[in-house]
Amino acid sequence: MRPTKILIIATSHQQLGDTGRKTGLWLEELAVPYYIFKEAGATHVLASPKGGSVPLDRKSESIIVANTSTRRFQKDPDALAELAHSIPLHTLKAEDFDAVYLTGGHGALWDFPGNEPLRSLLEDFDRQHRFIGAICHGVSALLSMKTTQGETFVKGRQLTAACDSEERVLGLTDTLPFSLESALIAAGAVYSKGPDFDSHILMDGNVITGQNSSSSKDLAKMLLVSQKESLRRTGSSVY
Repeated sequence: MRPTKILIIATSHQQLGDTGRKTGLWLEELAVPYYIFKEAGATHVLASPKGGSVPLDRKSESIIVANTSTRRFQKDPDALAELAHSIPLHTLKAEDFDAVYLTGGHGALWDFPGNEPLRSLLEDFDRQHRFIGAICHGVSALLSMKTTQGETFVKGRQLTAACDSEERVLGLTDTLPFSLESALIAAGAVYSKGPDFDSHILMDGNVITGQNSSSSKDLAKMLLVSQKESLRRTGSSVY
């Protein structure tokens, strides 16, 4: 049996609005799943809207928020090479993967919503009943999606994502292009959250979402378990 193949998608955006500060991917949201997938025998491809180097939020590289996975990633030449040479999204097809995992970081709020190649790719994952995992600000990619009936994808779905109270603690409420929590609710999602900065994940059909970087471990494991269970039930590599 071939290994599970997962598409990991990261932001290409690195400017924090007009503040002059940098943003990008939150490292933990890549590093933790990266090694969970790898150690489970899954293969992966790292992609981004523009391809090439994926920007990292400098705060996510700090020793203050470091954990075993982020420290390992920062010293892993293979992982760093992937981060420097991500694949452009428009070159990829959903049928080549069993699942997709959307990382977060504030950069995703700028280049995930409204991105046509990303929207089309994710809609193909859904139409083909493949699993979609999204964490924190990566959940913003779901806002642009439509169902096969042409309705708003998130409408009526049980979802979580970065919440307003966490943004207030970080002092970014007035800096971000929009409130992800409010946008999901306005689009008809059944949004819920756990305590600030604690792990909280939800599964609704083939969609698994996580509230914040602390949810990375639980989401990655749920994505693998769910894909394995669907394979056991159906005898195929898709949900």
